[in-house]
Amino acid sequence: MAENLSIFDISGRAMAAQLVRLNTTASNLANVGTVSGNESTAFRSMKPVFRTVMGEAGKATVQVDRIDNSKSAPVKRYEPDHPLADKDGNVWEAAVDSAAEMVEMLETSRQYQNNVQVLATAKGLISETLRLGQ
Repeated sequence: MAENLSIFDISGRAMAAQLVRLNTTASNLANVGTVSGNESTAFRSMKPVFRTVMGEAGKATVQVDRIDNSKSAPVKRYEPDHPLADKDGNVWEAAVDSAAEMVEMLETSRQYQNNVQVLATAKGLISETLRLGQ
């Protein structure tokens, strides 16, 4: 799958991948503390899985391959008065580590910003090159 990838293609695809990563992290954070009436329907955090896309001359970028759910088990709590409690009085809290998700969000935001800076630098260099040619 050899493609001729420009710096704009590479950074644009990387930014799109980081946006998916940011959206899954936001969804994970939105579900912190949610409960379910059984273990199988309890929310589990999501993580995008990336794949390298190779271009011509060894250029590479990234693409989202799939989004996996965490294997972490939800936390079972005894709350017999909760409306979602099962017959034994248990509810299952979402398997999401809020601290890890915040770190993920900060890292994702920084990587997105790095790609914005790459695009701005490339645009500036092209503009300057065109100006020199006048």
